[in-house]
Amino acid sequence: MSQTQKNLKKIKSLCYLTLGGSMSYQFIYYKKDFEGYYTHILQPISQRLNPEWAHRLGVSALKYGLFPSENFQDPMVLKTNFLNCELSNPIGIAAGFDKHGDAVNGLRRIGFSIIEIGSVTPEPQPGNPKPRVFRLPEDQAVINRYGFNSEGHDVVLQKIQNIDKALLDKGLLGINLGKNKHSTDAADDYSQGIKKFHEVADYFVINVSSPNTPGLRSLQSKTELQKLLAEANTTLESLKMAKRPPLLLKLAPDLSIEEMKDIVLVISEKKTKVDGLIISNTTIDRSRLHNGKYAQESGGLSGKPLTDKSTEMIKTMYKLTQGKIPIIGVGGIFNGKDAYEKILAGASALQIYTALIYYGPPIVTKIKAELADLLKQNGYNNVNEAVGKGVKF
Repeated sequence: MSQTQKNLKKIKSLCYLTLGGSMSYQFIYYKKDFEGYYTHILQPISQRLNPEWAHRLGVSALKYGLFPSENFQDPMVLKTNFLNCELSNPIGIAAGFDKHGDAVNGLRRIGFSIIEIGSVTPEPQPGNPKPRVFRLPEDQAVINRYGFNSEGHDVVLQKIQNIDKALLDKGLLGINLGKNKHSTDAADDYSQGIKKFHEVADYFVINVSSPNTPGLRSLQSKTELQKLLAEANTTLESLKMAKRPPLLLKLAPDLSIEEMKDIVLVISEKKTKVDGLIISNTTIDRSRLHNGKYAQESGGLSGKPLTDKSTEMIKTMYKLTQGKIPIIGVGGIFNGKDAYEKILAGASALQIYTALIYYGPPIVTKIKAELADLLKQNGYNNVNEAVGKGVKF
């Protein structure tokens, strides 16, 4: 063997040794300090990727168990009773993250007690043309115009019908229902979803508040909502079930006070009732944004700009319903304080989305730990004791 060949062999061995050492270091770092590893390695990488690709990779990582299970024991103060179910914490993942039911168990493992999938439409549809997701890091916000991209009822049901509910460990699985873009009968689309998923859903969500499907938000109007909810309730009553899955309604944050009052009138009637509200969906408001590049992109804005807007709407709807209808608060929750303020405003449970996009799985534990501290500091024994305590009737 010539000297040149010997040198090349040494260089090759050194490269393998360096690569092996580097991979070993990464694995040890990942295992010993996942939060630090995510913050310093994975988060910067994910923020450089195309937003939709990063979204898909995140769902896949959760699906295949690439993120470790949460190493945090929910303290007793985080217990909450929601929809007649005892939850160890009030934090859920909002619809729109796991659209097709791919990562239900993975989301439970990282600390969520409520996993809501969808929106799911009766027939498969591709959604809006790409690009359709935009990060606004200066605002800690995201604009999306996915447009109910869905694999359809049949495919999603196949994925989730055999989920072992024991693995959810007293968590809730919600099915967020949407209508197909070219459907001529929205009420029937939602009723189809109830019939399709009633054996696996812990609750249903009627989503009439996304800004990305033409005409969808008009279903929040009094007359349209009466028709839709009447058919949904009739469908639920017609099913042979020992326990009826609760029906929730997801609302837009851009409603006027008069529109909110009309909605309360509708949902207070027995034949058009709901068992809970989700407040709120994304907003079309673009005021006070710092990002000039994407601020005018069409679609729904989520994240920090929605924090106060959604909290105020929760407070308003809690007042209008006299605290009788449970609320899931969602919109701009990035820390324990954001979560605590929504609970004081009237939310019995919470959901996050954009915070997970920016800060990954460690954000779940961070929010829970900070919320637990705030509840204890203010003398509450559990979440339910704090619900609506910031509202004056």
